[in-house]
Amino acid sequence: MAAAKPTKILSVKDQIADQLRSDIIAGDLAPNTKLNEQELAKRFGLSRGPIRDVILQLTKEGLLISKNNCGASVNSVLEPKLQKLMINLRRNIEVYAIENFKNNPLTEDDVIQLETILDELQGAFDKEDFTEVTKIDISFHNYLIYKAGGEDLVNIWYPYVMRMRLNYKRITTSSECVEEHRGILQALREGDITRAVKAIKENIK
Repeated sequence: MAAAKPTKILSVKDQIADQLRSDIIAGDLAPNTKLNEQELAKRFGLSRGPIRDVILQLTKEGLLISKNNCGASVNSVLEPKLQKLMINLRRNIEVYAIENFKNNPLTEDDVIQLETILDELQGAFDKEDFTEVTKIDISFHNYLIYKAGGEDLVNIWYPYVMRMRLNYKRITTSSECVEEHRGILQALREGDITRAVKAIKENIK
């Protein structure tokens, strides 16, 4: 039985950032939508200072774009050639991470944590909460990236994966999506790096 994960306490700014990420992933904030600091401050009951901090954070993540004298807006959808390039860049980063597990294999605790994430992924599918599905999917990959290369590798990878969410069209059944991730985890658990690399490549499309 998987161990219960400790409850992570988020700061107010982290909560707002998470809500805006959800709004963007869900399409409630469509590409090119301009954000109004004053309206966001009113919505969340805060001054504009923390809102600016959140906008800066989401800009660094690639979800927003800020222009001088124009404020911030949701980033645009990439044209197909650039989307393909971004997929290839993300895939290369994740393959690099997987190959790092040759000398630094997952611990049993890592496996338990990742299995818990996949149980949560299945639960989100069961509830048909596809925004949560996307966020949990990202958290699975984020765990592996961080384990393989720490914050430095996460900071390189994260903007790619978040920008891809703006025009993410790949639809899979819950069983297909969850089983793809279980295949990655099982290969890593068995120390089969070649199979894990193949599985990660098949997952990132």
